[in-house]
Amino acid sequence: MAKKDVDEQTKEIKKQLQEGKVQVGTESVIKGLKKGTLSKVFVAKNCPENVKSDIQHYVQLGNVELVELTMTNEELGVLCKKNFFVSVLGILGE
Repeated sequence: MAKKDVDEQTKEIKKQLQEGKVQVGTESVIKGLKKGTLSKVFVAKNCPENVKSDIQHYVQLGNVELVELTMTNEELGVLCKKNFFVSVLGILGE
């Protein structure tokens, strides 16, 4: 993936975080996908396979965009200013 794409993803995540339109964590993202409240889902590159396959399943059902990031769950946690690792991040729909 090109550096430009990574920067775009990081910018988008930061913008959504500032606006408070983010759900963090596997359980809340899956709930959001089931309810149809999410427009996009980001998955860290080292997200556990079982979690990733669950997310992919619900993303397909809800016709939601899935973005596999090049950053690890640790880097994503730091980006979200959380003191824990973040493997899954959902963006609330407009």
